Amino acid sequence: MLMPHPAVLRTLVDEYTALMENGSAENQAQARDLAYTLCVSTGERDVRHALETARQWLEAASPTDAPMGPPTGNEPHAYA
Repeated sequence: MLMPHPAVLRTLVDEYTALMENGSAENQAQARDLAYTLCVSTGERDVRHALETARQWLEAASPTDAPMGPPTGNEPHAYA
């Protein structure tokens, strides 16, 4: 199974957690989308399990897994 980059996973967890803490009606659709993405990213069917798995993966991530910045346009193409 492919694993998401730790920086991407951290962003998903942080955004989902922030939305759930706010709990406003306008954030519910975005929270559902993030829950779905977390589940797909971790291979889980329940967002609680997905969060647990994501947190375990983040704890195990190498400290050299630097945060991803915006693309510079100089990245090599995967299919080149």
